[in-house]
Amino acid sequence: MSDELVFYTNPMSRGRIVRWMLEEVGAPYRTVVLDYASTMKAPEYLAINPMGKVPAITHRGVTVTEGAAICAYLADAFPEAGLAPPTTSPARGTYYRWLMFACGPVEAAVTNKSMGFVVPDDRKPMAGYGCLEDTLNALEQAVAGKTYIAGDKFSAADVYVGSQIGWGMMFGSIEKRPAFEAYWAGISQRPAAKRAAEIDDALIAAAKEAADA
Repeated sequence: MSDELVFYTNPMSRGRIVRWMLEEVGAPYRTVVLDYASTMKAPEYLAINPMGKVPAITHRGVTVTEGAAICAYLADAFPEAGLAPPTTSPARGTYYRWLMFACGPVEAAVTNKSMGFVVPDDRKPMAGYGCLEDTLNALEQAVAGKTYIAGDKFSAADVYVGSQIGWGMMFGSIEKRPAFEAYWAGISQRPAAKRAAEIDDALIAAAKEAADA
């Protein structure tokens, strides 16, 4: 069983969230960049993730997909990085709550908005997120006046929740509320966040240069 940590991604994907998490962890990892039109749907990668999507990681004989799951896995696999509250801490519940809220209701609500789908009023009870407004109101309450979402220390939940908020505001799928802007402004300046962005932006630039050559 290999201890090598391998990261499968595309710099224009949700893999940017995992890149940030990996930089926070600080453990060595190898990156495999996949192309949407070819290698992401190739048999070799489909054996790793049958969905043919990124991100994914392999580590110690285990494959983990889904951004939130990868963030949670990495926090537990590398406890020395201090990216999750202790299992005995009440903050652990808050950590799980908002990490899963971001990958569940927030992801679904924002995706549906981007696709132009609005849940009819009489169908809101059937949707896990109810409606976009309720979801964003709950998210706003979670971060309002806080530096970190789960207690007094930065965690993997901040990586995932913050990425959802930052991307959402950038692309207009999440409105720029003061609480969102303040929360994102704080965590987005972390050295690991900047390193991760620089790495992925450089990959995008290199790919564009190769395509234009």
